[in-house]
Amino acid sequence: MSLVEIKNLKVHYPIRSGFWNRITDEVPAVDGISFNIEAGETYGLVGESGSGKSTTGKSVVGLEKVTSGQILYNGHDITRRNNRRKLDYNHDVQMIFQDSLSSLNPRKRIEDIIAEPLRNFEHLSKQDEKLRVLQLLDIVGLDADALYKYPHQFSGGQRQRIGVARAVATNPKLIIADEPVSALDLSVQAQVLNFMKKIQRDFGISYLFISHDLGVVRHMCTNLAIMNRGRLVEIGTCDDIYNHPLHIYTKRLLAAIPRTDVSQRAAHRASRLAVEEIYREQQDKYYDDNGRAYPLVAVSPTHQVALPPDIAQQLAHQESEADV
Repeated sequence: MSLVEIKNLKVHYPIRSGFWNRITDEVPAVDGISFNIEAGETYGLVGESGSGKSTTGKSVVGLEKVTSGQILYNGHDITRRNNRRKLDYNHDVQMIFQDSLSSLNPRKRIEDIIAEPLRNFEHLSKQDEKLRVLQLLDIVGLDADALYKYPHQFSGGQRQRIGVARAVATNPKLIIADEPVSALDLSVQAQVLNFMKKIQRDFGISYLFISHDLGVVRHMCTNLAIMNRGRLVEIGTCDDIYNHPLHIYTKRLLAAIPRTDVSQRAAHRASRLAVEEIYREQQDKYYDDNGRAYPLVAVSPTHQVALPPDIAQQLAHQESEADV
C-alpha cells in the first residue's frame, strides 16, 4: 500500500454573479487527477504556472477544500477531518512554501518560528525545545546565532533552509515542497536541494516535489507527473518522461530546458523552435472541445499518457501486433 494515494481529486472554485451573488459557474483548478506516493520516494509534479500544481499540494496538506475525490493516507481518507485528527495527519505531513519570506512571520525570531510545530505537537520542556531547534538549525547548515534573528536578516537561500528546518521539526513522513528553489539563484538552488536529499536519506521522508523546472526535478525525483490545465497529461519514471516523451506538452517543456553545450547552441535553438512550431500547430488535437486533456492511456507498466483517441487506438493496435 502506498503512503499517499490520490484518487480522482477535483478542486473547483465557484464563480458568483448576479444580484444574489449566486454560483453561476466554476473554475476547475484541479480536474480529476490520480497518482500515488510511496514511502521514502520523491514524486515530482511538473507544469507551468496556473496548471493546478500548488492547489494539488495545498489539498494534500489540508489547506484547500477538496470538491470531490479521495486523498488516502495509509489507506484512510483524510479529506474527512475526523480521520485527519485520528491519524495525527497534521503532524506527519508538512509543507515548504514557495515564497520563503511571506511564509515566515516577520515579527517572530527564528527560534519561535522553528519551535512552533514542536509546541503544537511535541510539548517539550524549554531546555529540550531549544536543544531540538539548535539541532534542526545544524541539520540545515545554520549557526546557533540564527536563533535570535528575524527572517529579513537572512538571504533567500537561508530563509528557505529555515523553512526546511521548520518542515522537518516534527519528523514528518511526507513533505509537500511547493517550488522550494524557484526564487533562488543556481548555486543556492543546488545547496537547498542537496540539503533536502540529505534530510530524506537521514529521516526516510517522502516528498511531493512541485516545480515548473524539469531540470531541477530530474535531480530530485524517481517518478513524476506532468500537469496541464488542471489535469495530468503524462505520468512515468524519469526515463519514461525524459527519454520517451509522448504528449506534445511534455515535449515542449523538455525543449525549454537550458543546455550547457555552447558549441551546439544554434542546433539547440533550431530544435526548440521546431518543437514550439509543432506545438502551435497540433496542440488542439491533444485536448477535447472543452480544452481538457484526454484520459490517461497506459503505454507501458510505468508510463501513462493523455493521448487523442486516434493516436491511442493506433498505439494499442501496434502493441497487439507486436504481441502476436
